[in-house]
Amino acid sequence: MRLLTNRFSLLGILFLILSNGTLTTSAQSVAQKKAAGHNLYRNKPATDFFEGALLGNGAMGVNVTTRPDAVVLYFGHNNVWDIRIAENHKDEIGTFQEIFEKVTKIPTTLKHLTDDDWYKSYNKMTADNYSKAYPRPFPCGSIVLSFDRRKTTLLGHKLDISNGVCTVFFLDERNEKNELKIFTDMQSDKLWMKYTNSKDELIAHPFSRIRLIPDPATPPEFPKYTTQENLAAGRLSFRQILPTSEQASRNAQPKDRAFSLNIELNSQLSKKDRINWYGNAQSMNVLEANFPDQTQFFACISLKEGLDSQVPATFTPGIKISADTLSHTLSENYKHWDKYWNKSYVVLDDSFLEQVWYRNLYFLNCAVKAGVTCPGLFANWSYKDIGTAWHGDYHMNYNTQQPFWVTFSSNRLEKNLPYVELIESLMPVSRSWAKNYYKLPGAYFPHSAYPVEMSINPYPIPDWGWEVSETPWAIQGLWWHYLYSADKDFLKNRAYEPIKAAVEFLVAYMQRSEATDPNRWKDGKFHIFPTVPPELYGLRPGFQYNYDTNADLSLTRFAFKAFQQATKVLGKSQTEKVLLEQIDTILSKFPEYPTTESASNGKILVSVPGEHDQVVYNVPLPLFTVFPAEEHGLHSDPETQKILTNTFNNQQNEGGNDIVFQNIQAARIGKLDLEAFKRHVNYALLPNGTVTDAVMQTGGRYDDLTDYLYMGKMGIWFENFALPAVINECLLQGYNGKIRLFPNWPLAKDASFTDLRTAGAFLVSASLKNKKIQQVRIYSEKGEKLTFINPWDSGYYQRSGKGDKIEFTSKELSLDTRSGETVTFFSKK
Repeated sequence: MRLLTNRFSLLGILFLILSNGTLTTSAQSVAQKKAAGHNLYRNKPATDFFEGALLGNGAMGVNVTTRPDAVVLYFGHNNVWDIRIAENHKDEIGTFQEIFEKVTKIPTTLKHLTDDDWYKSYNKMTADNYSKAYPRPFPCGSIVLSFDRRKTTLLGHKLDISNGVCTVFFLDERNEKNELKIFTDMQSDKLWMKYTNSKDELIAHPFSRIRLIPDPATPPEFPKYTTQENLAAGRLSFRQILPTSEQASRNAQPKDRAFSLNIELNSQLSKKDRINWYGNAQSMNVLEANFPDQTQFFACISLKEGLDSQVPATFTPGIKISADTLSHTLSENYKHWDKYWNKSYVVLDDSFLEQVWYRNLYFLNCAVKAGVTCPGLFANWSYKDIGTAWHGDYHMNYNTQQPFWVTFSSNRLEKNLPYVELIESLMPVSRSWAKNYYKLPGAYFPHSAYPVEMSINPYPIPDWGWEVSETPWAIQGLWWHYLYSADKDFLKNRAYEPIKAAVEFLVAYMQRSEATDPNRWKDGKFHIFPTVPPELYGLRPGFQYNYDTNADLSLTRFAFKAFQQATKVLGKSQTEKVLLEQIDTILSKFPEYPTTESASNGKILVSVPGEHDQVVYNVPLPLFTVFPAEEHGLHSDPETQKILTNTFNNQQNEGGNDIVFQNIQAARIGKLDLEAFKRHVNYALLPNGTVTDAVMQTGGRYDDLTDYLYMGKMGIWFENFALPAVINECLLQGYNGKIRLFPNWPLAKDASFTDLRTAGAFLVSASLKNKKIQQVRIYSEKGEKLTFINPWDSGYYQRSGKGDKIEFTSKELSLDTRSGETVTFFSKK
């Protein structure tokens, strides 16, 4: 199977570059063809930001929108932020112990802690820094390419997700259809355009005017952008400084950043006045110009960013743009996309689910790549205040982690590296906060964070700043990266220290006197106290609902076990003997997961002790033991599975934070209704093909006056690009070292997948046809132990390089494998 995949990959990169600069593929891989079957189309102008075609190379993002009279391109970049940061009140924040003791004295008769004057004032003070509009992603400007509607009609556009090309369709005055092809260079921060006929031949273009517009929401206190116009050379450019100083008007600082957006055209430009609505002559704006008539059109727009001292003061073009340069870039892009799609692919007898799978993996590739700043909430697409809600930053209680869940099973581990880099960048402030605020060892990861230098927790308000679960959750993606890659060098050099630091904090936190006080607990156990369940309750008078939450317990247990395994893999058991003994002691006296009785569903898991069964959650908390903690699932004993089913049937979620999260949980216990999942996705689907966070019900934080799609206009929700992970979990589960096929997929629906990845660095390919699982091929990347759940009554397996077929009848088969070996499993019947 892998040889077949690689053969298609080679075919997919064969190109014919014709003398006129056009380019066609001589062959496409199976994966690319499947992706192309889910292209995005619009048969009318796409004027709204959320109707446009999304392009990107993982660093620069471009949104292609269209008007009846123009094409408008919006630019953003993961590295480009308003990097100012407020870090006031350092001396007023105090220490955790000081605040804890004061909160302890607040009367438990109050409904809210903020009913206490001191706490209300403290709450406001600790939220002050975060109340600033910055840091935030900084939009990089837009480009308007307009035409005469009397001669040209804009028909719509197509976004080809198999190769990242957006084609805008036009009808000229001769009633002929022509095209503007637009694509981002996948290797550098450039966007290319060319105007052709339907045969991909360069022809005279209809454009009359081009305008480059710095973002209208640029803070007025920022240094004024500088402009450059070279009309004879067909160049327009502006450059914006991004100051580090909170008071942006101060003198330049060494760490100030800057960016420039630069247009290069193949023709000269000119300025021309026009008569406006008042009958007066109106001159063109700066960075606005006219085109000459009857010329061919191709263009390159480049975005340069970095330290202010490194971004050139004036735009100097690199290589001369030409049709040949454009075609070469496009051919390299085809190679990139062919390689990307062939990492894994699916063929499903359900067009909508297949569409969700391919489109969201397309968006993921546009939004994130190693070596570039980890995307925040809305990735690399922004304009004015779009993409800036909640600073567009990192929320460490699901938003930041979720988009990277898809990288593991989809066999795109390189896409997880920006998350790894983020955690590495947060280590200094996390260690400092543990030491100076908590007076404890290790690292405490903040609730909110920015991709800028921080010296304190940006949002230390106890209501959310005391969420202990975010610390083990932060390092989970590093452990998963090791589990799915079996890369010991990665574990040793990148994952181990953050995991250890998180565990050091958690061990110390659970050993505090307040967490073990026999007068309070009377059970001899180590408790996680105080804490706050994600997106629920906040800090309560008397610490009601502020201890031993499901999220804290399950993720802490996950972190402890990860550390235990990591020390064995790296031979550090003796070196870490004291810490390991402390973990063993805590686990031997670990609190039980909170439960309650539901009148209609029986015994269920809840988010925190003392909780009733009718809570409407924002984050799906009761099933954290299933996912993300991975302690429970289809492998659990029947009694536990019954409780999980009861919990799933009972759980209410208000929407917004559940479309990926809750549905992965359901798939992990084999309870996901795929038709209900499709309805959920379709409800939250935007015209551009992305899925927003959408409200589902009242009873939690929302009421009857809530706009149920209020989050849809905030930006492109990066986190929901993880939707293919839900589908992967229906096709294959191997997170616990046991490979289970089609665990939540209806037998009546044919399906196949190629090279989905499981823990142990196994790439699995299998198909379901005519209600029967066909042969299964498992490639062992690192020679780990393979455990296979037998889907048949009996079968046999065959190793690559060996002719022997070995029969088996057991329901669970374990094999030692060699690195680079493929094991094929067949049904005996």
